[in-house]
Amino acid sequence: MTSFDRPSPPNPPEPAADQSAVTQAALFDAFGGIRGTVETMLPGLLFVMIYTINKDVKSSAIAAGAVAVLLVIVRLLRKDTVKHAFSGVFGVGVGVAFALFTGSAKGFYLPGMIYGAGLGVAFTLSALVGFPLLGVVLGPVFKENLSWRTRNPGRKKAYVKASLAWGLIFLAKYAILFPLYWWGDATQLGWVLIALKLPPMVLAVYFTWLFLAKAPPPIDVIAEYEAEEAAEKAAKAAAARDRGL
Repeated sequence: MTSFDRPSPPNPPEPAADQSAVTQAALFDAFGGIRGTVETMLPGLLFVMIYTINKDVKSSAIAAGAVAVLLVIVRLLRKDTVKHAFSGVFGVGVGVAFALFTGSAKGFYLPGMIYGAGLGVAFTLSALVGFPLLGVVLGPVFKENLSWRTRNPGRKKAYVKASLAWGLIFLAKYAILFPLYWWGDATQLGWVLIALKLPPMVLAVYFTWLFLAKAPPPIDVIAEYEAEEAAEKAAKAAAARDRGL
C-alpha cells in the first residue's frame, strides 16, 4: 500500500485565516494571476480591435499571433514561468490558423469556444461521477496529488462543488456565445467574448476559493514521501553502523 492510499491521521488543523490565505495564494499561482490573465486577454482584444477598424481578417490574425509570441519571448528573456504564456500562444495560434484558413473572423474564435464548452461539459461530468477535474488540476499545486480521493473526504466534497461551479459557469457562458456565433456578426461576437472573458473566470475562481478555504487542509503527500525516505535512510545508516560494531 502506497503513501497515497494508506490511511493516516489528518494534518493538524490550520487556523481558518491561514487556510484561506494559503488557498488564495495557490489559486492565484495556478491560474496565472493578474499578469497571466492580461496575457490571455491581450491577443484576442487586439484581434477584435483591429478587425473592428479595418474588417481585415488577415492583418487582425497576424497581429494577434505576433503579440502572443512576443509575450512568450518576454517571459523567456525575463526567465519567468512560461506555462500560461505557452498555453495562450497555442490557443491563439489555432485561432489564427482557423481564421486564415476560413477567411472568416469568426474562425478565430471558434476553436476557443469549442474548447471552453468542452471544458464546461468535462467539469460538470467529472463532478457528477465523483472524480472532480479540479481536484486533478489543483492536487499537485497543493502537494496533495490525488490523496483527497480516499484520505480526505471533506476536501473531495469541496472539489466536487467547485468543479460543478466551473462546469455550470462555463456552460452558461457558451450558451450566450454560440447563438452569437451562429446568428450575430463577427464584431459583435468578438466584443461579447472580450466582455465575458474575465467575469466568469473570476466567479469560478471565487467559488473555488470559497469551497476550498472551508474544506479540511490538504494532506501533503510530498512531505510524507520525503519523511519516509529520510526514515529509510536513517534506518539503513543505523543498521550499517550496527553491523560495523
